[in-house]
Amino acid sequence: MSRGMTGQEPDPEQVYADIFDHPRHVSKRHPPMSLQDRAAQFAPFAALTGYEDMIGEEARPVDRRIELSEDETRVLNETVARLQQALENGETPKAEITWFIPDPLKAGGRYETAAETIRRIDTVRGVLILARTEGRGNSYAEIPLRDLLEIHESPSPAGGG
Repeated sequence: MSRGMTGQEPDPEQVYADIFDHPRHVSKRHPPMSLQDRAAQFAPFAALTGYEDMIGEEARPVDRRIELSEDETRVLNETVARLQQALENGETPKAEITWFIPDPLKAGGRYETAAETIRRIDTVRGVLILARTEGRGNSYAEIPLRDLLEIHESPSPAGGG
């Protein structure tokens, strides 16, 4: 048997020699615990509660926001202006819109693309208001203009732009 880390510890065989040959104690009051229950009391526990969730969140991928060039910004602004003009003419324009959705928990986010009907463009608040509703209050969905990446106008039923 090992003598310990330093070699100066006493020999356990000599220290416990007087009890080695004794029978194992069995309680007369308590029934023996099953092997499964004995194993469960020594099972590992989550000492770092939430650590796995934190690691998972850190590993979750997010996209970086794409910065538009001056030309891309100009084209986007022209498209928004055409959509605004269509709304003022009483039309209900449809477009395929790609926009950035910031992640609420960390830097970055994701891009979403959807074919949407535009209800209004609020230039004061800087939002594109869609015809679809969302949430409990059934409020109209909004996309901040600063989060737009692309807008491709769908042709109107009359064949216009």
